[in-house]
Amino acid sequence: MQELINNILELLPFEFLSYAFMKNALLAIILATPIFAILGTMVVNNKMAFFSDSLGHSAICGIAIGMIFGVTNTNISMIIFAALFAILLNLVKHKVSYGADTIISVFSSIAIAVGLAILTSVNSFNQYSNILVGDILSINWNEIIYLFFTFVLILVVWYNMFNKLHAVSVNSTFAKSKRINVIIVDNIFVILIAIVVMISIRWIGILLINSLLILPAASSRNIAKNMRQYHFFAIIISLLSGLAGLITSYYYDIPTGPMIVIIAGVIYFVTFLLKDKVKG
Repeated sequence: MQELINNILELLPFEFLSYAFMKNALLAIILATPIFAILGTMVVNNKMAFFSDSLGHSAICGIAIGMIFGVTNTNISMIIFAALFAILLNLVKHKVSYGADTIISVFSSIAIAVGLAILTSVNSFNQYSNILVGDILSINWNEIIYLFFTFVLILVVWYNMFNKLHAVSVNSTFAKSKRINVIIVDNIFVILIAIVVMISIRWIGILLINSLLILPAASSRNIAKNMRQYHFFAIIISLLSGLAGLITSYYYDIPTGPMIVIIAGVIYFVTFLLKDKVKG
């Protein structure tokens, strides 16, 4: 399968595809950007930008706790910790009367502090410091396979649960009146975010990963007139930002992750300036 895909990519008229690491990066972007766009639309609708950012920061703690329990695969330890982190955060968020942003900040701060304390105490922080900024050019075929199965999982869940997720995002009281279990739906959604963030964090980076969730969706919201356009434009903008960022980084020797975010940011401001004309 890998050889077949590589042979197909070599037919494309792009010089950079003669390198194996660029082929892998291109495949990763094609798989990952639609995932971020789809989830990002609901993150923006639910005003969860701070929440998804805190999940990224929890990766350090997930790695550290995984080391304590002897988990050698950091992806597994990060995903398990992030899923538990997200569920616990949701539980506490529904139990307190003050703002959700305060609870998120508390959880995020503790997770970062615990992770840094453990990793520095065993002199392992430098080993994992690269996940702060990520490196998409280092992605390997096994990680692409993980992304593919994640892509399929997101599509299946989204197809079967979109109406429930949308109802919860619009009005939780209305959703309950339709006999939708708001807590379960909410937890499934945050677990999906946790999985995507943790699988992608090695090549996007803790400092940038939230941008890929928010910027394409926010850009799409500026110009979309309905929910179908909202999702469609978000996917197109996310994919375009990823491809343009990869190509630009290759020819101008700029780190790929930051370049993708810069292009997504430029697109956001363009759509912001055009939103009155498009929607008017």
